[in-house]
Amino acid sequence: MFNYTFYWSIVWEKFPELLQGARITLEVTILSMIFGTALALPLSLWRRAREGVGHAFATGWVELARNTPALFQVYMVYFGLGSLHIHLPSYFAMVAALTFNNAGYLAETFRGGLNSVPPQQLSAARSLGMSAFSAYAYVVFPQVFQVVFFPYVNQLNWALLNSSLGMIIGLRELTGATQAAQSESFRTFEFFIVAACIYYVMAKAIETLAQLASWRLFGR
Repeated sequence: MFNYTFYWSIVWEKFPELLQGARITLEVTILSMIFGTALALPLSLWRRAREGVGHAFATGWVELARNTPALFQVYMVYFGLGSLHIHLPSYFAMVAALTFNNAGYLAETFRGGLNSVPPQQLSAARSLGMSAFSAYAYVVFPQVFQVVFFPYVNQLNWALLNSSLGMIIGLRELTGATQAAQSESFRTFEFFIVAACIYYVMAKAIETLAQLASWRLFGR
């Protein structure tokens, strides 16, 4: 017989701490996506080269990021570097681990977007006297942007949810703050229901904003 009594008042008392954790979650997510994007762009170009040191480096990065658990990557950054006497605070370790993961996935997303543009378009732009930079900036990248837009948003949401792994290295993001609050009050069910709702609201907000941006930018 289900006989559980909910005590929401204790959750309300700790709610500011959960919001503080949500703020850290968003910070880690946004920073890791910014750095991941910056790294993914050259990685995707090196992957397209098909040979050379750059191609080998990019392939190794992508394969490790996509084929090992994100939890393993967090452990390697935090504890692995620590064993080499490189001690990162949990905040920066989580940003670094998520950046590594995001860069690997986004590199393949960008590579797929670049491959979707017929090479003849780049050749035609160059034949009209455009520089390589101008041809990519005005001909190739606008088309790539449409192709990768929603996969990029999916990766953003994935990074948001993966940030919960920060709890295992002591980061007080949303899951860490929730765990700390419930360990003090022993009201596990209430706190994790509220935390799940906060994650859901953040993820749906990202999806909604992305859809609005898509209608504005692409008319779809």
